[in-house]
Amino acid sequence: MKILVVEDDRDIAKLVRLVLQKQNFETDFAETGTQGLQLALSKEYDCIILDIGLPEIDGLEVCRSVRNHRNNTPILILSAFGELDTKVSGLNYGADDYIEKPFQVQELLARVNALIRRSKQQSPDQSFSCGDLRLDLVARTFRVKGQDVSLTNNEFDIMAFLFKNCNRIVSFDELSDYVWPDGDRKETNHVNVYISYIRKKISAIDQTPYIVTVRNQGFKLMEPDSSQ
Repeated sequence: MKILVVEDDRDIAKLVRLVLQKQNFETDFAETGTQGLQLALSKEYDCIILDIGLPEIDGLEVCRSVRNHRNNTPILILSAFGELDTKVSGLNYGADDYIEKPFQVQELLARVNALIRRSKQQSPDQSFSCGDLRLDLVARTFRVKGQDVSLTNNEFDIMAFLFKNCNRIVSFDELSDYVWPDGDRKETNHVNVYISYIRKKISAIDQTPYIVTVRNQGFKLMEPDSSQ
């Protein structure tokens, strides 16, 4: 899982990085509101930890801009401001939770994990991720590094099956049966053509070889850095 931390205090940023890495979170950091907003809108994260008192753009404006772009990533406000009005403003701007500095690392982790867990529970088995790929079965959307990618119905169904079986080899017959369930099974080469189209659309944004061909067996959607 990946977390974006937007914090201009380097000592706090270093502490948060250490705490998160010990829990096997991947982390990106930004020191200004502008940098934080750019990362939040260009990449996919499981949670955003956001300071309020940031250079260039304050955290409240970053939060509001993220929500205005229909980005629903959980946001945890982390700030030295303890006034009730500031907390209310953060929540009204779209933040999901609020924690004050100085903080206990156990509480920070508990709140982050709770936000991620709650976010996943809101749409069980409807959204899938693999590296920087995201697929939403309900909205029928596919995104690569935060960018919407248009798929045909058959291409989307192929990706849906691969996501559901991520890191597992799926055969040509399995894919055909899922995409064409009424018996109109396509030939192996037909499936290969669709896979080729999908790969081209992904590689136009991300060169990571997500879809691997396993000779004489089928295909595998692989998490980055996972073994074949």
